[in-house]
Amino acid sequence: MSEPAPILVTGAAGFIGHATAHRLLERGERVIGVDIVNDYYDPALKEARLATFNGRREFSFHRIDIADVEAIGALVRDQKVRRIVHLAAQAGVRYSLENPFAYERSNLAGHLSLLEASRHAPEFEHLVYASSSSVYGDRPLTGQGFREDDPVDMPVSLYAATKRSCELISQSYAKLYGFPQTGLRFFTVYGPWGRPDMAYFSFTRKILAGEPIEVYGEGRMARDFTYVDDIVDGIIGALDNPPPPGENRILNIGDSHPVGLMDMIETLENAIGRKAEKIMRPMQPGDVTATYADVGKLHALTGYRPKVMLAEGLQRFADWYRDFYRTSG
Repeated sequence: MSEPAPILVTGAAGFIGHATAHRLLERGERVIGVDIVNDYYDPALKEARLATFNGRREFSFHRIDIADVEAIGALVRDQKVRRIVHLAAQAGVRYSLENPFAYERSNLAGHLSLLEASRHAPEFEHLVYASSSSVYGDRPLTGQGFREDDPVDMPVSLYAATKRSCELISQSYAKLYGFPQTGLRFFTVYGPWGRPDMAYFSFTRKILAGEPIEVYGEGRMARDFTYVDDIVDGIIGALDNPPPPGENRILNIGDSHPVGLMDMIETLENAIGRKAEKIMRPMQPGDVTATYADVGKLHALTGYRPKVMLAEGLQRFADWYRDFYRTSG
């Protein structure tokens, strides 16, 4: 019997990619990780994530720029990859105001590179790729979550525009070349091993250091905070249930319980055991007022149901943070 084909995970040194690769390994998959390990945030954290794969014989890692179409194409072809979880991207709304061309290369050229590799791969089965809740633009909270068929033609950041562009490019490739794709619109992912540029992470560092935190939007923003393990449940559920050939399916993946920013800060203070000194700031360019996922489609497809509430998730993060930075110095 031939060995099952490996699953390619891009962004394997990143927050969500690291967690996804581990979950796939735990269920017996072979995983090929790809990441360029850039310095958008501390590369030491990315290297520490990669170190958790040491000794995992079913995991191999390739330090490749996803926009290198020849290198990505050769890897997919030579390793006989049939399924891809494409999570690598240039993240961050505010950073896109300073370095727009980083988003052109990583998000647009990188996505196109994975599409080209997929369409040329024999017996290719499914491409799952990361989109973002930012594509919904700046919308007020209502009693109904954001739905996949809501209008998404008013992005307020370059990051959001690139993610929506990736969805449209995937739509054209699905129709032209017939291979199944699923785009996942992530809603504010948090948890251990997270990204230092995210608010809960930077707030934790400053609170523990006795520094004031800057609260943007005067604290009136709300986010659909989603614990990383719940996100991975949704990613793998979607991967295991491809759409029909020629379809580019879009799915929300969130918690469906938006939390006000001030409530999140209070929950984080409780997890850390310290109060924060707060400096209120106005809304930043590119930010949105609120996010709120309707996950009905993902639930119907996979049974997806978030399990980790914010208080538990932030406590797990705070415990990890103290342990990781105590150990790593």
